[in-house]
Amino acid sequence: MITRIDRLAIELPTPKSPDPNGAAAVQELLGGKYGEMSTLNNYMFQSFNFRGKKRLRPFYDLVASITAEEFGHVELVANTINLMVTGTTVPGDPDVTPMQNAKDKRNAQHFIATAQTAMPVDSMGRPWNGDYVFSSGNLVLDLLHNFFLECGARTHKMRVYEMTDNPVAREMIGYLLVRGGVHVVAYAKALEVATGVDVTKMLPIPNLDNKKFETAKKFEAEGLHRKLYTFSARDYQDISKIWKGTHPSDGGKLEVIQGTPQGGPIPDHEDIPEEFAPGISYEDFQEIAKRLQRSAGI
Repeated sequence: MITRIDRLAIELPTPKSPDPNGAAAVQELLGGKYGEMSTLNNYMFQSFNFRGKKRLRPFYDLVASITAEEFGHVELVANTINLMVTGTTVPGDPDVTPMQNAKDKRNAQHFIATAQTAMPVDSMGRPWNGDYVFSSGNLVLDLLHNFFLECGARTHKMRVYEMTDNPVAREMIGYLLVRGGVHVVAYAKALEVATGVDVTKMLPIPNLDNKKFETAKKFEAEGLHRKLYTFSARDYQDISKIWKGTHPSDGGKLEVIQGTPQGGPIPDHEDIPEEFAPGISYEDFQEIAKRLQRSAGI
């Protein structure tokens, strides 16, 4: 079971202007082969299917706790896309073509299918695919795959960062570069415990420090690259048997945090009348409020 908290992993800035083409590129970090939907579902199914949970508890705890964090990463990227698309069109009567700005954007589906919100697709509009999930049942093979998956995700984040200077995209990517880096190191350490091979000597992949990215630098300054959260009030404590020692890049002490990050507020997206979204007028809302009061006996 997962406890859901009504906060994002971090607070996202509100962009001053829409950037729908940038949002189309950011879709890769959501529904691409190396996107957050892939990391979530890979680790989720591996944790569901894990054999020997009691005997190999530290490894199970590691995969399970990272699964919970990845759910929040999916939510963070989706909200980033929503903020970037918002404001592309303007309200107006149908005959004035209020959504004419949408027809020349890279992903017209953002406007036709989802009322200017995120989709489970990649940057070219291809749907996320369950074939991206790897759950072999072999612990070392799964850990090695996860290490590779996180390195691929890191590469794609860096490339998208270089494609857009949109402030909300860069804030999100900077944070995920740091947190994804934690997962890379965590899986490398797990492989070292399981096999004796020091995989951390291969890091970082790509060979570029997070501090080269302005928005990642501030999160590293807070020490977020050395913290691994359990995402549980009392469970998954055995990750401390793997997440220990020092960080391979700066030698800082690694720390397990019981619980979750503080997080930031979830954006409350305004109505888009030209998209009929959410389709509840002020008068409708007043009637809904009256019904809710009656049902509550007020």
